[in-house]
Amino acid sequence: MGQFSYKAVDRGGAHVAGLVDAADRRSAVAALTGQGHFVMELIEKGQGHEASPSGPSAAGSSEPSAASGFVDYLRNGRVASRDVLAMTTQLSTAVRAGLPLLNCLELMRKQQRKPAMKRMFERLTKDVSGGKSLSEALSEHGRVFNALYLSMIRVGETGGILEQTSTQLAMILAREEKIKSNMKTAAAYPIFLLGLGMASAILVVTVMLPKILGTVDMSTAAMPLPTRILLSASHFFRGLFTSVAGWITLTILIAGFFALRKWTRTKGRVQWDAFRLKIPVLGSVLRTIAVGRFARTLGALTQGGVTILESLAVVRDTLGNEVLAREVDQVAEKVKRGESLADPLEQSGYFPPLLVQIVAIGEQTGKLDELLLNAADTFDSDADAAISRFMSLFPAVLILVLAIVIGFVIAAALLPIVMMSLGAGAV
Repeated sequence: MGQFSYKAVDRGGAHVAGLVDAADRRSAVAALTGQGHFVMELIEKGQGHEASPSGPSAAGSSEPSAASGFVDYLRNGRVASRDVLAMTTQLSTAVRAGLPLLNCLELMRKQQRKPAMKRMFERLTKDVSGGKSLSEALSEHGRVFNALYLSMIRVGETGGILEQTSTQLAMILAREEKIKSNMKTAAAYPIFLLGLGMASAILVVTVMLPKILGTVDMSTAAMPLPTRILLSASHFFRGLFTSVAGWITLTILIAGFFALRKWTRTKGRVQWDAFRLKIPVLGSVLRTIAVGRFARTLGALTQGGVTILESLAVVRDTLGNEVLAREVDQVAEKVKRGESLADPLEQSGYFPPLLVQIVAIGEQTGKLDELLLNAADTFDSDADAAISRFMSLFPAVLILVLAIVIGFVIAAALLPIVMMSLGAGAV
């Protein structure tokens, strides 16, 4: 039986310290958790060292490296956003029921069927039982939990309001998952239809068109312009897979696609996001979604006791657009210099007047968090309506593009035959 000195936070958010007798570290943490204490530091008497949150856990076991953790994720599958939502909902329910944190994690671990989730919960349980806070344990899985998630869990732990922050976090994640699900569902059929149509057009151009035009007694130079364009496309697509130059061209095209994709996510992200905001209809949808995220996230963080500057630093990474994120950075700089939050939001020009007025009233009345969370529902409704409008236009645009392509192919294939028939009739 050993003796451990501890520093912890009780359920009321107060900091406490003292001594506890236990057989080992795990038993000490379990005993303190049973008393409603969240352990921040745990030092065994006579050992002369502190088990810091970032240090190794009990029994001298070493923490897996980031590389080995990444290999584990590749081997066991990745943790999807819907998995994180289910986990957060379960955590919120268990914490509201009054279960100790370690017991919550243990119960959730037993419920997992997905290898990646099971392995992650095993690691989380081990870290928390070894003295780490939940937010510190979650931060070891940075590929799964973003800055907003970690910040809200940290706020809940330090303020003794984990049940409120986990519930709010579950609502935010559910909202994001709903948006992604709606957009994927609405776009699935039009994209499938367009893909099938384009594949059919390529098949016609590369296989059927040469056979049809082979029966036409007309030189290529004498053919109509649409037919010559189609023949050039036919030679190009057939050459991609039948010649060395074609394979080189195909390799360059694929490499260029991935290079462009990397550019839009790194150096060219600002230009790409600015272009997306200027696209008719889509730009309005993206901006409306970002405003809803801004209101709900900022309201949830400030309600948890996070300062405005810290909240803005987290919020900027949840907007999904680097142009808007940099606007939030400029807003934060002006707030840091002593300006109100509403004025720089209005000056940016990217945020609607309703949001600016709500922020101004919230600052004056001291109810910024409450007003933002109430307004978030309105902005989310606007975002749903904008998404519905976009998704009603998106299929029509795709079908129109498909109709133009197919119409061009048909016209280009029939024009030589019609011209030859007219010429024969004239003779």
